Amino acid sequence: MRLHDIVLPPGARKSGKRKGRGPGSGNGKTAGRGNKGQKSRSGYSSRWGFEGGQMPLVRRLPKRGFTNFTRKEFFGVNLDTLARLFAAGATVTPEALVEAGVVKNPKGGIKILGRGDIDRALTVMAHRFSAEAARKIEAAGGTVHRIAEAPAADAAPGA
Repeated sequence: MRLHDIVLPPGARKSGKRKGRGPGSGNGKTAGRGNKGQKSRSGYSSRWGFEGGQMPLVRRLPKRGFTNFTRKEFFGVNLDTLARLFAAGATVTPEALVEAGVVKNPKGGIKILGRGDIDRALTVMAHRFSAEAARKIEAAGGTVHRIAEAPAADAAPGA
């Protein structure tokens, strides 16, 4: 079989509706645009949010709050999750958490949180630790290594 041998099944390509082609077409005269007005004219297009001159909803609602565009989002992982997934003596890194399916994309960073108990010694490497989590890991004989956070990409060098 070659490309020129391919034939579409009947009805696969439907021709478009021909608007404004007389009364017999079922869509003649005003071509489904109604009578008169800006929207019936050719070349009409409306802005996003335009409400026909009425004050648009986005301008009627009050402005609230502030969005910090340099905010760093941390992904929290609890101790009970680490205890369930890693054997004694294992090294827990952000890459290992991605492989285990706990974290999808740790672009902001990983913070280890203190929910649950841990009964084995783990070497845990993360960007941040809660005080309770660090205490519990060290009490179980493990070690805590804080990964240095990379500077923001848009920060000026030497600033």
